[in-house]
Amino acid sequence: MLILTVIQGPDKGRRFELPDDEPQIIGRSSESLPLLDQTISRRHAELTPDEGKWYINDQESANGTFVNGHRVTRPRLLQPGDQVRTGLTLFVYGSNAVPAKKTDSIRMFKSNEMDANVESTASSDESMIMAVAEPSEAAVVQLKVIYEMTQLIGSVVEEEDLLKGIMDLIFDYFQADRGFILLDDKVSRHPVPAVVRHRDPKKNQDPESIPVSRTIVQHVMDKGEGVLSSNAMADSRFAAGDSVQGLGIHSALCVPIKYKDRLFGVIHIDSQIANYTFTDDQLRLLTAIGVHTGLALANAELYADRLRQERLAAVGQTVASLSHSIKNILQGMRGGADVVELGFRKNSMKVVGGGWSIVSRNLERIYELTMNMLAYSKQRKPELEMTNIAPLMEEIVQLMQGQFDNKKVALITDFAQDIPPVPIDINGIHQAVLNLLNNALDAVPENDGAVVLHTSYDDQLSKVKIAVTDNGEGIDQERIKRLFQPFNSSKGLKGTGLGLVVTRKIVQEHGGTVEVESKPDDGSTFTILLPCTVDEIPSLADTQEPSVGTYDPDEDLLDLESDMARD
Repeated sequence: MLILTVIQGPDKGRRFELPDDEPQIIGRSSESLPLLDQTISRRHAELTPDEGKWYINDQESANGTFVNGHRVTRPRLLQPGDQVRTGLTLFVYGSNAVPAKKTDSIRMFKSNEMDANVESTASSDESMIMAVAEPSEAAVVQLKVIYEMTQLIGSVVEEEDLLKGIMDLIFDYFQADRGFILLDDKVSRHPVPAVVRHRDPKKNQDPESIPVSRTIVQHVMDKGEGVLSSNAMADSRFAAGDSVQGLGIHSALCVPIKYKDRLFGVIHIDSQIANYTFTDDQLRLLTAIGVHTGLALANAELYADRLRQERLAAVGQTVASLSHSIKNILQGMRGGADVVELGFRKNSMKVVGGGWSIVSRNLERIYELTMNMLAYSKQRKPELEMTNIAPLMEEIVQLMQGQFDNKKVALITDFAQDIPPVPIDINGIHQAVLNLLNNALDAVPENDGAVVLHTSYDDQLSKVKIAVTDNGEGIDQERIKRLFQPFNSSKGLKGTGLGLVVTRKIVQEHGGTVEVESKPDDGSTFTILLPCTVDEIPSLADTQEPSVGTYDPDEDLLDLESDMARD
């Protein structure tokens, strides 16, 4: 008979047998598969049998039904081992394998003898999971742990978040009362606590107060092997350790965090329950977790070293580019000041006005350069608010309308009405769209130019689109490749070369993308795609590597010299 086993959620541990010929409903109001999970609907999903096979289909639930991480939109065939998530509840679909029987008996020994006759060690080079003849519930859970561990390592970059996620995973599977991860400090060369955890949530309020059993930890670090003690208080290896006795540790697992010959630290969990002991399988599984953790920490160090080298190279390129840009702006201001002085000597206010126009434009340019540099260089997490896009776009249009009118360029809006609220940093998206509109205004000709600001919702991608289209001269493919390089501007003195870079950085902080469509003499369209869910937003913003751009310092002075010649 086929069964559904709950491995996460309020009903964890429950097993539901599926009959051969009757459809079953998963939900809070279900008679056959009732759940305590308040995040699921009353009739959340339906299981339908068909010639010995089972299909699952979502019943238009609020939170959706997922199989192996993919949302169910139509009836889907279930295979043994599939994971089904409804709300906070995670099922495993499989056969009715009989789990190994546990024993609660306690063997009593004399006071000078060990209280358990099984003690194991596990090397990181050994097999990580005990082989089983037939798939069992324990084997499915073990595979799930390794699968989740692999996903965690692949999705988390920050060391602190990684270690906390690993400890969460351990406490989900192992019946531990306490646990901690110690890492070797590079300065003091002594292990320091990176994560500590108690089963009792009240004790987690002051995590640094946990007393560490250095006796067991030192054994693991000296030997470089995982340790299982069925009764640590009576274990001859730890008999001299007062911390073992004082903590009341009855069963303990401690494994090294290793990668090749490098020992990063240890993972330690223990139990204070007298009639509960950890098993060999759990020791091997925790050893596997230690190996994966060591590999993740080694990769994190390599990534950090490479990032430091890239940042040093980027700093050099950035300083060179900034120096070049600022020098050009200062040259423009100096030229404008010379023209103002010349106008005063000639007593010509027209010449003075022309010179001041150059100075004013360069002041605005250096202000824009400074603000874009701040936005480009600052690592920040967006302050998200569920926001209706339309009012924000209307505010931007009102702000830009005067500049469009001065250049006699049409600004056309096309805002869809069915766009759902989006989690965005309002100031960030405001700046990103403003940059695109400024670029579009510079790209179109005066008098007959036109720019369209368009918003829509893509139901298939679950993303909101903000598109800016212009009828300018367009961009060739070679220029498109360099569009998002810092300090790369085709506007000469009119641009800082950071507007598009800042726009893409802000959008990437939201988990979105910026797309470009353009052909020479056929205008351009820049499209911002923003996710509608917080899940797709990264934990840390990524900035792009700067590169050296070019700058033309003479454009304004040449224009003014022509005016003076005519004067």
